[in-house]
Amino acid sequence: MVELFQSYPLVLAGALVLLALLAGLLLRRGKATRERHRAPDAMDEGVGPAQRNSALINAPSAASKVSLRPVEPVADVAVKVEAEVEPDAFGELAEAVAAQEAATQSDDLTRIKGLGPKLKSRLAELGVVSFAQIAGWSEADIVAIDAQLGTFAGRATRDQWVAQAQFLAAGDVAGYEAKFGKL
Repeated sequence: MVELFQSYPLVLAGALVLLALLAGLLLRRGKATRERHRAPDAMDEGVGPAQRNSALINAPSAASKVSLRPVEPVADVAVKVEAEVEPDAFGELAEAVAAQEAATQSDDLTRIKGLGPKLKSRLAELGVVSFAQIAGWSEADIVAIDAQLGTFAGRATRDQWVAQAQFLAAGDVAGYEAKFGKL
């Protein structure tokens, strides 16, 4: 028999592995399986409602923390300014107010080439609604606006919005069309 095992060592090794597996199964079979702890889930049957985060729900909203003061009507402000400013200085102030009002008049910004409806609405969110505003942009203003345009960054410089807006703000359609093409 020793000669048999010496001639077939792989058969002997296989038989030993098989015996070890059978012994392991038999020994393991007798042990009870340990039950794992599982926390109840809100979706389990018979479990009550999930607890709410009361700290966040009962906290005052951010809007309630802001104190809003009533805004004075524009006409009242003008009357106050007239009373407080010298008559000759009032002319300069009136010109500045008129220039600001002219700048805030809404223009169709989509007439600028490279500025479509999405960019128009994004610029309106940023407070830019007229050709005069764009025409008055400096390099620093362009950089600041570009930082807020997301995927449209760089368009103001590439499409020369300031130059186009200068023509359109001045009402120079012929000059615009000579430089940028048909409106």
